Amino acid sequence: MADIRSLERTLAENVTWNKARRNFLAKFVVALVQVKTVSLVQISAVMSGRAKQDSHYKRCQRFLRFFDLPFAEIARLVIKLLGIPKPFIISIDRTDWYLGDTPLNIFMLSVVYNGGAFPLLWIVLEKKGCSDTRERIELLEKYAQLFGKDSIDFVTADREFIGRDWFAYLRRERLPFRIRIKENLKVTNARGTKLVSAKNLFRTEKAGVGRLLVGQRRVLGEAVSLMGLRTCEGEYVIVASSDETQEILSDYRQHWKIETLFGCLKTRGFCLEETHITEKQRLEKLLALLTVAFCWAYLAGEWLARTNPIRIKKHGRLAKSIFRHGFDYLRRILCNQDCVRKRSDFIRLCNLLSCT
Repeated sequence: MADIRSLERTLAENVTWNKARRNFLAKFVVALVQVKTVSLVQISAVMSGRAKQDSHYKRCQRFLRFFDLPFAEIARLVIKLLGIPKPFIISIDRTDWYLGDTPLNIFMLSVVYNGGAFPLLWIVLEKKGCSDTRERIELLEKYAQLFGKDSIDFVTADREFIGRDWFAYLRRERLPFRIRIKENLKVTNARGTKLVSAKNLFRTEKAGVGRLLVGQRRVLGEAVSLMGLRTCEGEYVIVASSDETQEILSDYRQHWKIETLFGCLKTRGFCLEETHITEKQRLEKLLALLTVAFCWAYLAGEWLARTNPIRIKKHGRLAKSIFRHGFDYLRRILCNQDCVRKRSDFIRLCNLLSCT
């Protein structure tokens, strides 16, 4: 059984919640790692303490229903724990799934750092499909209130995140961006005299070789720099940028770290899709708890890799991610604390959540 008091004391350094809320957070996060799912039934079955499972389950429900969770505090905690320096690379994206006929649709803003993406802010969209310009602006404005717009190195996003009003907002607020556009989107030619499909500007390039167009082109009413390439499969990757740089394509690739993050929150980690929570506010609070657990696992992976490096496969990539390295180790420690050494390891893992 985990010594929850050690984790509570560490959390007290970083969150302003009262003792009962910190106690719940510690118990929930430990149970979440142990059972590897967000199912409240399974989490409540292993939560520490003398209370019965039904009491733990009701406590989880009360927390998600009634607690006015300070999301800004969680976002600041992520930056503090990981020691992420400014300026930040911001990746935005959306993940969705269905619970029966009910769509669950999460629009997330993450910070990219050290080969991974970490959740900062999110909105549960009560609809199917893409976010709209208002929702994107809302999320970025929340970020700006916390960290300031000048803290952004650039915003990167996929083809879903385009639009005339959206591009106008980014330009008006002077927010640097690297956003992929659709290959058939109309852009101005070199002379600016007519509109052509974006892919036509890169059709003659050698496959796999990126090219930065000279001068700016108008895309959705805004002057931007374009860099693109044609893949060996015949697909075009074309990225619109607020700045003219040869790094546009490599900057855009940072976006894909958020896809890995979604995988860790879902099938490769905490099985988010197993939740039966559909109410917007409760699901957003659950994501905050997941964020703490995710960061803890990542920090554990970093710490463990210093003494037990991750094996590198023949193709040059790591055998497992830093998150997986730490997540597996956390589970071994939390599920096997019968010996003194395991208990001391747990205290060291708790200290990873200290910002001091």
